[in-house]
Amino acid sequence: MRKLKNTFFILALFSFTKGFAQSSQKFTISGTIKDSASGEQLIGVIVEVKELPGTGEATNKYGFYSLTLPEGAYTLIYDYLGYKTDSLKISLHQNIKHNINLPEAGSTLQEVSIQGEAKADANVTSAQTGMVTLNVKDIAKIPVFFGEKDVLKTVELVPGVVSAGDGNSGFYVRGGAADQNLILLDEATVYNAYHLLGFFSVFNSDALKDVTLYKSGMPVEYGGRLASVEDIRMNDGNDQIYHVSGGIGLISSRLNFEGPIKKGKGSFLITGRRTYADLFLKLSSNSALRNSSLYFYDFNAKANYTLGENDRIYLSGYFGKDVLGADNVFGINWGNATGTFRWNHIFGAKLFSNTSLIFSNYDYNIDLTAAGINLGIQSTIRDWNLKEEFQFYPNSKNKVIFGFSSIYHTIIPGNIVSLDSNVNSTNIQTRYAWENSVFASDELKVSDRIKFVVGLRVTSFSMLGPGTFYTYNSAGNIIDSSKYSSGQFVKTYINPEPRFNATYLLNEFSSVKASYDRNVQNMHLLSNSTSSNPTSLWTPSSNNIQPEISDQFSVGYYRNFLNNKYEFSVETYYKLMQNQIDYKNGAQLVLNENVESELLYGHGRSYGAEFFLKRKYGKLTGWIGYTLSKTELQIPGINNDAWYPATQDITNAIDVVVIYELSEKWSFSATFIYNTGYPVTFPSGKYTVDGNVLYYYTSRNGYRMPDYDRMDVGATYKCKKHKHYQADWCFSIFNVYDRWNAYTITFQQNPNNPQETQAVLTALFGIIPSISYDFKF
Repeated sequence: MRKLKNTFFILALFSFTKGFAQSSQKFTISGTIKDSASGEQLIGVIVEVKELPGTGEATNKYGFYSLTLPEGAYTLIYDYLGYKTDSLKISLHQNIKHNINLPEAGSTLQEVSIQGEAKADANVTSAQTGMVTLNVKDIAKIPVFFGEKDVLKTVELVPGVVSAGDGNSGFYVRGGAADQNLILLDEATVYNAYHLLGFFSVFNSDALKDVTLYKSGMPVEYGGRLASVEDIRMNDGNDQIYHVSGGIGLISSRLNFEGPIKKGKGSFLITGRRTYADLFLKLSSNSALRNSSLYFYDFNAKANYTLGENDRIYLSGYFGKDVLGADNVFGINWGNATGTFRWNHIFGAKLFSNTSLIFSNYDYNIDLTAAGINLGIQSTIRDWNLKEEFQFYPNSKNKVIFGFSSIYHTIIPGNIVSLDSNVNSTNIQTRYAWENSVFASDELKVSDRIKFVVGLRVTSFSMLGPGTFYTYNSAGNIIDSSKYSSGQFVKTYINPEPRFNATYLLNEFSSVKASYDRNVQNMHLLSNSTSSNPTSLWTPSSNNIQPEISDQFSVGYYRNFLNNKYEFSVETYYKLMQNQIDYKNGAQLVLNENVESELLYGHGRSYGAEFFLKRKYGKLTGWIGYTLSKTELQIPGINNDAWYPATQDITNAIDVVVIYELSEKWSFSATFIYNTGYPVTFPSGKYTVDGNVLYYYTSRNGYRMPDYDRMDVGATYKCKKHKHYQADWCFSIFNVYDRWNAYTITFQQNPNNPQETQAVLTALFGIIPSISYDFKF
């Protein structure tokens, strides 16, 4: 028996050492893939092994790839939509580093596409659910308000995403509120992503390279919001030659300058945009208009430099502001500032790291000078964030991501600065919070048909002193108070956030996918309006406000047709939400030291189905999307504790996008949008007290605004291209059939019949034509 055991041990040891010897005969090829003309690093390029079907890897956000294969001879295929496919024959007997420069495929009509996916069938084969990637070049072809290219307005045209409406900032994703979307610009949080109360986004498309939206199955490196993540990356700048480009439009102009710091090693990018409606006001004969202000501006800058074979640094920033003023009597300005310093380092062939130091600031200022009163109102939210992310490629079957993030929040809810003795200055306590997270995930290719992504994110959120902190009962009355000194921990919440994605390939053209993700949100937006606005108040989780939590389940079917020319998908989801926030009737949110006493808490649920059909190639391209959904809240103290529609409950939404390339010179486009009106609280009756008519309300969100629909059309004419200069004329018509969609509905007595109540609809815009001239040299 003992001899048998020894024999078994020797055989097991031999098998192990043999397996180890075999596994040790593997080597890695890695490198970076760039655009051959500009030097821009390409995101999502597929690197496949011809001899091993199903084996491959996509480049990360910095163009890096790594493949570990058994020793042998292979042919690598580098495939990226819109670029010429490249191949490389290698003899893999040691680790190899090989960088690739891919040339664009050209502008032939057969290669026109709507979305810049890494590969034609990536929607079927990837493990990710609920992800949309937009090509910035194609965004320019889609008609929008006043002819401005706009990434956020384009995002609102995909299933599961609905605009908050004309004149409102924000959008809703799968029943999430406007503040439940994490919007990142080069990893920096943008707290208010809109200009002019929602008509334009703060993102100048000339400065952008990549836009990715996640609606479900959130990757573990993202956190802090319940509904979605929109990851926007700026261009690095051309490291080969200098370029100047820009555009002149009816409402704004923009200018872009880029070029090499040192050819092939570093580059820079500077872009600016400004509206000039205020300049036309100066021409008015009305002195009040001449002294008014109405404009916004954006400024983006980025530089990067290669320090050595394994190190590259980046420095990017954004600054933008809106200025509205009325005859030196009233003025409001708000804006964002972000800054990101990043260091990429390659630890050998299998380990890539990105270290980021990130700054984000949002503030608004209101100035009021009237009736002898001169005062200002100020509010700020500011973040400092240190983030470390590693990507490890142990073999051709696994990709591991792990790291941490640490954010220090400073929130100034609002200060009143008075220059008049009749009004006292007021300072509401500044709040401080520290948010930390660690995360890890493994993308595992089980077989040619099955892929998994399993991950876990753990978040710790701490409210810090100094300050006095109150505890409120359910009626909103103070029952306790505690004073804390600087740096003391007031309250800490720790929450795990598991994430899971799975894909099963039915065949080479179709797949089914499923995902589950838990998300936690500790920064909350308080607003009395239907969506966010410049003066909305951000507040952190505290001893009274608990973190919002969502659990989302998603299942989808994906299918491509006719050699990947057509793409179809249907995805269903169910989302449960905890600690949702609503407000008491008549809640005062702005400049309220005890704003937490105005809040009510409860549960939410959202579920729906999204249908998507897209034509990706040919002269005629575009997509049709339809979303059927339901979003409800149950908040004790509202509507007798029954479930009621949330503001973002949009039952039906239809989006149609069409782009037609008539010739090399002319292209045409059109979009159509329809969605059910959002829930709203209207009076159910009226009564008279001392001759004054008062309205009474029976239920929260018991009515709906009218349905919304609109069609926009556009055309682009490409001028004759010269050796060093090219130009386009862009024409568009916003709301082509002059539909007057409701902005607000108010109620008043009929002047001709005081016993009758009138509903008065206010619309912002009818039909608006525009023209712009874009150039590059």
